[in-house]
Parts: sequence; structure tokens; C-alpha cells
Amino acid sequence: MEHQELKIMTGKPKLYYFDARGKMESVRWLLAAVGVEYEEVLFKTAEDFENLIKDGNLMYQQVPMVEMDGMYMVQTRAILKYIAAKHDLYGKDLKERALIDIYVEGMRDLNDMIIYLPFSLPEEKQKNLNYILERATERFFPVYEKVLKDHGKNYLVGNQLSWADVQLLEVILMAEELKSGILSAFPKLQEFKARVSKLPRIQKFLQPGSPRKPPVDEAEFEISRKIYKIDKNLLLKHMS
Repeated sequence: MEHQELKIMTGKPKLYYFDARGKMESVRWLLAAVGVEYEEVLFKTAEDFENLIKDGNLMYQQVPMVEMDGMYMVQTRAILKYIAAKHDLYGKDLKERALIDIYVEGMRDLNDMIIYLPFSLPEEKQKNLNYILERATERFFPVYEKVLKDHGKNYLVGNQLSWADVQLLEVILMAEELKSGILSAFPKLQEFKARVSKLPRIQKFLQPGSPRKPPVDEAEFEISRKIYKIDKNLLLKHMS
């Protein structure tokens, strides 16, 4: 691993993934929020992914991978924590960082459920959707609504934009794609969404033509399945 640490890389960060949201989308969101431009290396074939493994830089043989600051970083949370800390979106002290982690971990739970929904077995899709909506409105969104209401500030932690705010906006918009009125009982979250969406860098990322990816569809699933050589039925059962 020493040669990796000594190797100097310059230029924009490179994001290695599929042409889809998946686990990489939160990385795209965070880089957009801090105003860092990046390049994407998108896999089109199984050979593309196999070549990346052969290069020897893909630890665990799993993506997302981000080439940045002389490192080949893997594991989504590790990547996000690094970007957040580097760009002052990770709190001013250990207590704020702990709060950000607590909030983000809940958001990731909800985010992951939404990511996996399109891969549900057909007969289970409505049941899984109902479960996600119930969890969003009864377990997760009430937490962030209460935080914003109790401290009366614009952001979740420290009254300045943090990684948690960026993650929250992302998951709110994903939930609204499932049910347009899902924030109807959460006025503080409605205000939060409107406020954070107007931040110039976020607003730019939300415009058509930005690197933001659309929701996954069956065609994208087939591409990733062929690249990973996954048995579709086995994967669907596992994800359900």
C-alpha cells in the first residue's frame, strides 16, 4: 500500500461507478455542495469493471471508488466523511461530529431502502414501498422535524451547512419521488427543503443537465447485473 500513499495525483477527483445513482449519488451531492468539479469513469461492460480490478487499486473489489488527493478511496461512508471533513462540513468539534454521524446514519438507512426498492420482487414491491413510506413518516422525518423545531435554526447542527443537511435534502427528494406529498405533515422540513435547495451550488446541481442521476430503471439494473455477473433472482431475493 506504500506506493499508493506516495503516488501524486493531480486534477479533478475521479468517480468510478455505473451511470446510475446507487451508492455514488451521495458522493456526487456532497462534491456539488462544496463546489468541487469531478470526472466520472462509468462502467459500460463487464470488461470495464474487470480491468479496474486488474489495475489493483480497487480495494475489496467493490465500488464506489473515488480517486482523490493521492488516494483510491472506497467505502461510501469513508469517502463522504473525508470530503465533509476536508471542506468543513463535519462540525466544529467532536460533539457536533457525533450529532452529524447520528443523523446521517439514520438518513443512510432510509436512503438504502429507497435505493433497493426498484430491485424488489414484483409481488413484494408495493409492500416494500408502503414499508418505506411508513418508516420515512413515522421514524425518520419526525426526528429531523423535531431537531429543526427545537433549536429554531436553519440547519441541523451548529447553524451552518453540514454533511447532514446535504444528505437530508437528498433523501427528502428521493422520498418525494415515491410520494409527492410526503412532507405534508412536516412544515419545518418543507422550509428546510426550500431553503437548502436555493443555495447556489445546490441549486446548480438540481438543474437539468447537471451530473445528478435520475432514478434507477430496469435497463440500468440489467447493465449492472451483467457487469457484476449477478444472478438476478438471487439478488432480488437478497434485496427484498
